[in-house]
Amino acid sequence: MGNVHQVLDEVKKVIVGKDKTLLWTLTTILAGGHLLLEDVPGVGKTTLALAFAKALGLEWGRVQFTPDVLPSDIVGYSVYDKESGAMRYRPGAVLTNIFLADELNRATSRTQSALLEAMEEGQVTVDGRSYALPEPFIVIATQNPTGAAGTQLLPDSQMDRFAARLSIGYPAPADEREMVIGRQNGNPMARIQQVMTRQELISLRRQAGEVYIHPEIVDYIVALINATREHPLILRGASPRATLTVASMAKAAAWLQGRDYVVSKDIQTVFSHTVCHRLLLGTGADAAKTSGERIVQAILHDTAAPRLR
Repeated sequence: MGNVHQVLDEVKKVIVGKDKTLLWTLTTILAGGHLLLEDVPGVGKTTLALAFAKALGLEWGRVQFTPDVLPSDIVGYSVYDKESGAMRYRPGAVLTNIFLADELNRATSRTQSALLEAMEEGQVTVDGRSYALPEPFIVIATQNPTGAAGTQLLPDSQMDRFAARLSIGYPAPADEREMVIGRQNGNPMARIQQVMTRQELISLRRQAGEVYIHPEIVDYIVALINATREHPLILRGASPRATLTVASMAKAAAWLQGRDYVVSKDIQTVFSHTVCHRLLLGTGADAAKTSGERIVQAILHDTAAPRLR
């Protein structure tokens, strides 16, 4: 556990006053999930991703998504090798540990979809051949709010592959002041130290995955997910993939609190960040002037949680 808290301490050198966001990011990484950061430009989305990569000692790759980025830029392509007379695979940017997809929703749908196989199966397929991605493999994508210049909605299938969606938000005035002062002696990113190895991270993810979930807690997760499918203001509820993700995120949250078992509070803590971005609201939600977050909170309030001793 010591190394885990050291990771947060290192990232705090460049991300000031956003402790909850950093803890959520670490929870997602330990759960084996991918993270979507949605916010206005300039609040530190890219900096957060790079800081975690450095503190965790992971290789990282970054692509600034624009309309002219091609799928082959992401997954790679085959070229003819005159010496061997065969086609040789040239890896794309996604073959790394942490892949930073910067402003993902500025790319075309075809390029966005190039990430689907990588995010779900940990591999890419080029010209009929599959290539495994390094372990661990984590996508941290950023997107500007829909409606910003040059943006478009991400495909529903891709949204469903993100374990969590977070928003960093503007810093408090005192934190913004500290941010400016901290940069007077150079870029604080240069002061981030590696405090964990790749193998240590893999081991910690395995430990988090072994956290126990009681069958009654599983029933609670299923009941919450099913409530999203039956809610009158939700046109399309959460998928079975969301059910598995809620369980994984709850395990990671419990492990970070020093427990080897999940309690109802863990489910309630992770549910909103894990589920809201997967929901498709009906027109009635606009008429009722409500949001996915409010609907999910109401579902949590109305669904009875198990009381385990």
